[in-house]
Amino acid sequence: MSKKVLVVDDEQSIVTLLTYNLERAGFTVVTANDGEEAIEKVAAERPEFIILDLMLPKLDGVEVCKQLRQQKVMTPILMLTAKDDEFDKILGLELGADDYMTKPFSPREVVARVKAILRRTQFSNGETEAIDKIVIGDLKIFPDQYEAYFGGERLELTPKEFELLLYLAKHKGRVLTRDQLLSAVWNYDFAGDTRIVDVHISHLREKIEQDTKKPLYIKTIRGLGYKLEEPKRND
Repeated sequence: MSKKVLVVDDEQSIVTLLTYNLERAGFTVVTANDGEEAIEKVAAERPEFIILDLMLPKLDGVEVCKQLRQQKVMTPILMLTAKDDEFDKILGLELGADDYMTKPFSPREVVARVKAILRRTQFSNGETEAIDKIVIGDLKIFPDQYEAYFGGERLELTPKEFELLLYLAKHKGRVLTRDQLLSAVWNYDFAGDTRIVDVHISHLREKIEQDTKKPLYIKTIRGLGYKLEEPKRND
């Protein structure tokens, strides 16, 4: 059964271009032309992926993203922006978008990003008794279930936040550079915008650290990157 992608853009030429290329790649495509319709389509169609333009009538992409995440809709979101305004890009990521691309873009690159993100968000729906788990302090991660818990409470994580946390946990105690994380989690084979990493690290800290300014789990290694380690309570 093909995966369903919701394309949200008020420029019909872009909708047509993306629909054509996504359908050629085997996806089912539904569309929306403004922010309000996007939220309605998410509820009605339950897509597995959302391509969301930043500048939309009625509700802009940032507000759509914000409302969906507040509703605990954790569907992966790729945000499109025609702007070079870094504030808009980072704001979108801060509100829960998984990635962004700046117009004009290659439709092949969009399809590649969609496939890469979906490939990394697949998980087993089978038997759960024998599922491996990673335990680090009060943090428990269940890779096969795509779930993480902290202090017994399930964490509400976007797909990219989960992938980043899982990658850090699998390499516990190792210093990972921003470029390493960008390549491993975002599937970028080039030096991209490493601020994407910083924003997602900040999100994770808000969810697992008591004091984000004095983190016990995700440590910043100045000039290098980050590492996840077993908390030392007597720091």
